[in-house]
Amino acid sequence: MKRLITLSRRDPELPPFSAEFAGRRRRVLDLPLIAWLTVIWVLLWSTLTWANLITGVVVAVFVSLAFPLPRVDLGLRLHPWGILVLAAYVLYDMYASGVKVTRQTFTRRPHRPAVIAVPLRCRSDLMLTATAVSVSNAPGGSVIEVRRATGTLFLHVLDADRPAALDAARRSVWRLERLTVRAFGTSDEIKRVAKEPPVREQDDDAGEET
Repeated sequence: MKRLITLSRRDPELPPFSAEFAGRRRRVLDLPLIAWLTVIWVLLWSTLTWANLITGVVVAVFVSLAFPLPRVDLGLRLHPWGILVLAAYVLYDMYASGVKVTRQTFTRRPHRPAVIAVPLRCRSDLMLTATAVSVSNAPGGSVIEVRRATGTLFLHVLDADRPAALDAARRSVWRLERLTVRAFGTSDEIKRVAKEPPVREQDDDAGEET
């Protein structure tokens, strides 16, 4: 028997925090939009009562069904366990990178910074942006450019004295990409980051000193 109402957590094809009504025509309700319209309705009446709250929900549902917005799927999926793992790793990475940068600051040995190119496995705008933000949170490396056409991040690193340090920086970006996709990506993107990172070209850009 087909369900009368299907929530997004039961159907991965639906946008996050939405509900679908069964019928001849597919009708999808955006639950955050319903909540926001209800809040506006209550504010217009200036009184929080059960009558105003229920009436606001009914009006919000009616408006959403009568004047549906075009469906825009940003490719965002929320995975609670993945979000928790990503948050824990980002906090750890911020601490570890901060300690490393502090040590580099107080050592007398000069360091050679560089800009390296890191090709990513997911090229959607959302995942490129989320990965770039996650990488930029940690001291010692910052994203200076995102090349959308090739899905490449250009990362400024402080310690480029050894090739091993450059490889470690790339592996750190790929690790953050994998954790970010597992927290917010679609099932296809999660399968994509499970594969080996793309083979990088010779480090012509890795040797660019800043």
